[in-house]
Amino acid sequence: MNERTEPAAAPRIAVLDYGIGNLRSAEKAFAHVGADAFLTADRSRVDEADAVVLPGVGAFGPCRRALAETGLDEVALDAVASGRPFLGICVGMQLLYDGSEEAPGVGGLGVLPGMVRRLPDGVRTPQMQWNRLHPRTESPLLEGLGESPWMYFVHSYAPEVTADAVATCNYGAEITALAARNNVMATQFHPEKSSAPGLVLLGNFVRLALDWSSGVEGEQVPDAAPGRTR
Repeated sequence: MNERTEPAAAPRIAVLDYGIGNLRSAEKAFAHVGADAFLTADRSRVDEADAVVLPGVGAFGPCRRALAETGLDEVALDAVASGRPFLGICVGMQLLYDGSEEAPGVGGLGVLPGMVRRLPDGVRTPQMQWNRLHPRTESPLLEGLGESPWMYFVHSYAPEVTADAVATCNYGAEITALAARNNVMATQFHPEKSSAPGLVLLGNFVRLALDWSSGVEGEQVPDAAPGRTR
């Protein structure tokens, strides 16, 4: 139970540093929208944060191995189980699922049920473009963004559309663009590269982190712990 009663001047957001891609772009974007964001691989610093972000670029397999080699897979699962706001971005989103067709036999974190699938036949891969989101349900991340905001995508795989899909985009088929389950949220697009709409979304996440620092908590993700063995 979070017993802090006085909100921090700026919520502390830990961006997990497992050596994959340009992780500082996410850190800088969160700082731009008012967070005390920091890139870290230190468990104690992550434990002190009000929210945690798992970015990712490249391929599922190398990202999953790097996460395990740094021990940040366990840190991420502990952060999810704590009930704090948790955000996965791009491959960081994909790592939250059970696995990916891109890396057969490599298990994901198992926080969100389902598999990551290759984009449908007949479309150019990767999807490297702006695309509209089509909300399926309400989400605090989408507040202030209108009915069909544009976001920037760079990917060849995406999670299958499940009950956790909050918004989709169309790219030869319906593609999961934003997913959420209790305190866990994830975007297939790059909000840090999505100009003003992306900053609005990141600002919404910062407000969720501020709620946590003020003692206003969401529910824990059910059955998060089994993800450790998947």
